Amino acid sequence: MSDIRLSKEDHAWLAECIRSYFETELDQEIGNMDAGFLIDFFAETAGPVFYNQGLRDAQALLSRKLEDVADELSAMEKLLPSRR
Repeated sequence: MSDIRLSKEDHAWLAECIRSYFETELDQEIGNMDAGFLIDFFAETAGPVFYNQGLRDAQALLSRKLEDVADELSAMEKLLPSRR
């Protein structure tokens, strides 16, 4: 898996969310640089965990959908005439 890369817009939005969280919930102020370091840390350490869970979720969804298709195909089978 390649490194997680965020757009500048997403990175800036996350940094603002982190800064706001620290100020509101922890009563601490952090700068953009510190917020950026936190984003990079979480992207490196927690990112793969969330990515892998996303893959497992997608795999489970795909498996359910393929089962539905298999059921539909089975329902389309023609009955054979009686053989004597």
